[in-house]
Amino acid sequence: MKKASYLRAASVLLFSVALLFGCSSSGGGGTPAASSPDSGASTGAPQKDQMVIAVNENFITMDPQNTGDALSSGVQSAMFEGLLIYDKDLKLIPGLSTEYSVNEDSTEYTFKLRQNVKFHDGTPFNAQAVKINFDRMSNQDNNLRAYRNYKYIKSTEVVDDYTVKVTLNQPFSAMINKFTTGIISPAALEKYGKEISKNPVGTGPYKFVEWVQGDHLTVELNQDHWNKGAAKVGKIVYKPVPENGSRVAMLKTGEADVIYPLPEQQAETLGGAEGVKVERTPSTITRYVSINMLKKPFDDLRVRQAINYAVDKDAFIKVVKAGYGTQLESIMSPTIAHYAKQGVYEYNIEKAKQLLKEAGYENGFTTEIWGNTNSDTMKGMQFIQQQLQKIGVTVEVKSMEEATLSDEIYGIKSPEEAKMNMWYVSWSSADPDNAMRSLFSSENFPPAGANTAFYKSDIVDKSIKEATQSSDQNKQKELYGAVQENVFKDAPWIFLAVDEILYGKRANVNGVYITPSGGIYVREAAFQ
Repeated sequence: MKKASYLRAASVLLFSVALLFGCSSSGGGGTPAASSPDSGASTGAPQKDQMVIAVNENFITMDPQNTGDALSSGVQSAMFEGLLIYDKDLKLIPGLSTEYSVNEDSTEYTFKLRQNVKFHDGTPFNAQAVKINFDRMSNQDNNLRAYRNYKYIKSTEVVDDYTVKVTLNQPFSAMINKFTTGIISPAALEKYGKEISKNPVGTGPYKFVEWVQGDHLTVELNQDHWNKGAAKVGKIVYKPVPENGSRVAMLKTGEADVIYPLPEQQAETLGGAEGVKVERTPSTITRYVSINMLKKPFDDLRVRQAINYAVDKDAFIKVVKAGYGTQLESIMSPTIAHYAKQGVYEYNIEKAKQLLKEAGYENGFTTEIWGNTNSDTMKGMQFIQQQLQKIGVTVEVKSMEEATLSDEIYGIKSPEEAKMNMWYVSWSSADPDNAMRSLFSSENFPPAGANTAFYKSDIVDKSIKEATQSSDQNKQKELYGAVQENVFKDAPWIFLAVDEILYGKRANVNGVYITPSGGIYVREAAFQ
């Protein structure tokens, strides 16, 4: 039986990416000394006790077990915790468990749980609460997004009040980092049912106050949190502000204490503004256009390759990202384990036109590109529109509010119902399983998963399956390399860039970070 040291091994194995980040420009970073949040009056702490974080999109759901977007997940991380949690550098650390062991073939995980923890509604946290949550996620009938990872669970057994054993139906190499999914109060699950998505109850350092959709979501400090004193801000208000200029203005005036993302075009100017800090973080976020391969003319490889050759990736990074980012040279960020560089589809208009001609589209065609309503997305879609016009492809830009867009893409009953042609989007991953199985396994066509290109390849499916069942790192590297090679050649995306994360904050803000995957980390939030 491998003991708790396996946690450190897993961190090295799956999250060696964090070593590449080192100490990012976020600076500071140390956890504040543990003390009572109420002690500010005697220590001369600033009186300000509310922090405003302005973001670029609306939140979709507050159910951590049914979430597909990084922004909603980032807000949830203030209220929810898994058995394991990510720190600000995406290192895996203890959360609601203090240690665990795993058997030799990695099919049995036994967790020792943190004691004297309560959910925000007063419900005790214990092994039975874990079982209720895991049973919920591993039940296909509940139609939760977490099922794609928890479907490997055969059983969850309560050993005693603070010990739980999880048995898998097969080895799953990426399972350890899936235990970061937020645990919900069993009493709240029973009380709210499907409405739990609007009534979040977890164990995190902050607890839910209210959500006025489209305007703000507010949380307040959990005075009974097990890591009392790490977070010090009494209340945090998350505000969706899709328009870049408005978000920047809020930061300048102090109406917002943190903004994310910070528009790349204004990073240099804001860097010199009084009372403002601009932070940069290497990211695991890939930016691309997902192409629906079930739709004509995108069922033809030559068409998909043509539109890749027609897009100038250097120009995209310069014009849309203001130079912040690098070309996407595989299907995931080079900061993720088992990355294999594939190169780029070089900008070549003549080659693009020739491929379209060979495919029978010498005169081009008309299509749509979908995206959300924030300023950066609009700029990106318009750039794609202009680039493809050069090869005779007319692109209609169609923007939708984030929740509507998600419903249009993931709310379908079958792949044949999908109306999307192209989708301008990004994806953040912490491990190769999330970067590959989630996006390219044919088991994950919407509505079951996030393979929005409806990409299917027998060799890719086989390689992914074998990689998930192997603990041999060399074999995983070989198999995941084959996935990257085949997907890149098949071009189910327009491969654009790997983001560099930019965010802004007031100079008096401490302990708030945007993680490399785009999450909002507030577990140490404080004003200096």
